[in-house]
Amino acid sequence: MAYLLNIVYLAALVAASPWIVYARLRHGKYREGWPEKFWGRIARRDSRGPCIWFHAVSVGEVNLLAPLIERWERLHPAWDCVISTTTQTGYALAVKRYAPRRVFYCPLDFTWAVKRVLRRIRPDVLVLTELELWPNLIELARERGIQVAVVNGRLSERSLRGYQRIGWLVRRVLGKLNLVAAQDESYAERFRKLGARPECVHVTGSVKFDGAQTDRNNPNTRRLAALAGIEPGDVVFVAGSTQSPEESLALSAFLNLAEKHPQLKLVVVPRHPERFKEVAQTIGQEMTRRRMTWRRRSELDTQPGAESASATAPRVLLVDAVGELGAWWGTAQVAFVGGSLGKRGGQNMIEPAAYGVPTSFGPNTSNFRDVVQLLLARDAAVVVKNGEELQSFVERCLTDPTWSTELGTRAQSLVQEQLGASDRTVTLLQGLLRPTETRALRRDSPQPEKLNRWTSGSSETSAQRRTA
Repeated sequence: MAYLLNIVYLAALVAASPWIVYARLRHGKYREGWPEKFWGRIARRDSRGPCIWFHAVSVGEVNLLAPLIERWERLHPAWDCVISTTTQTGYALAVKRYAPRRVFYCPLDFTWAVKRVLRRIRPDVLVLTELELWPNLIELARERGIQVAVVNGRLSERSLRGYQRIGWLVRRVLGKLNLVAAQDESYAERFRKLGARPECVHVTGSVKFDGAQTDRNNPNTRRLAALAGIEPGDVVFVAGSTQSPEESLALSAFLNLAEKHPQLKLVVVPRHPERFKEVAQTIGQEMTRRRMTWRRRSELDTQPGAESASATAPRVLLVDAVGELGAWWGTAQVAFVGGSLGKRGGQNMIEPAAYGVPTSFGPNTSNFRDVVQLLLARDAAVVVKNGEELQSFVERCLTDPTWSTELGTRAQSLVQEQLGASDRTVTLLQGLLRPTETRALRRDSPQPEKLNRWTSGSSETSAQRRTA
């Protein structure tokens, strides 16, 4: 089966190669990580201590890992914690956020690449986020006695129907998982229906709630607000994780309201870095025509006296940086969460809700269906179907402060009620450890200096150093 999958993967890679080459040349994607992805060429883990490997696909999953990693390391300081990602943006953010821990590109699901990575890392536990079901990775990990878990698991009805077409393969993969920590009971039932062992499936809630910041006075938000010259009397409209044409719709709403509401400012944060230039051209042309000030986030760090920039503060700011959106939401009094007016399926609306920001998003939010249901059931967010409705939402936030405040307060209260999924998840992960490992973890011998010692040392496998 493994070698048949290798052939299928190679055929798919060859078929996709023209698109990969185009994306690489046009947008700068897929330029990094090929030795790691295709051959598994990563540095060896020298430490002989136990190891937990967290895998996150891209930026959203990388951010999601933060509360899990923090709790695991607090409880188990002697363990090495390593993080893998798939995308370039995810990798860059993981390196920035989790240094000095080891970060690497996850191998593609070819047997030779997976085997090499498993030999070099020697993990005891492999943690996959949400729905990363790679047959060879899971099969080879289990052969080596590695405990495999899916955390913050989600499985939509659409995905269920797709996986049922290859049910024989999915049942085999899911049956080898030691743990599925699902976000809610509907997701849990779909995992069981596809073949996950019922005793391994648990409902924990969404870890995404635990990762959300609720304090607007956090250092990152204060620093960015000062950098952008945001004053206490300003009303900041943040349009985050946007895709085309959402930037244009947000800009249009701002421009139609800007003259009547001089305190209004717009911060636009596109989802994909390769679109920064395109969005900058769109904003620049319109703002020049209107003779209004705007800036790119990358320009603010180079301004003299950037930390007190209020005198030259732009009315519109394009955030051409990765990993800052969470802090920018803390500057907002009005929020629109992108990826929701097209076919993307929506982006994370928990972050602005956690700050108590009056939050809107489009009708296409399948990626966060459960979160959206909670918010709408509590009248804690607003769905906007087009640019006109987005403008009406922003205008009501400006003209009806009581309504706006109550909307944000309900959203923040809901988020606070959902906290705790990370603790429940880590408790379940600890349940995967063997008694000998559990006793070792209770010893008071934390050695932080061991966390990331990487050399070209031993390639001893997990199967060689412990019995399965």
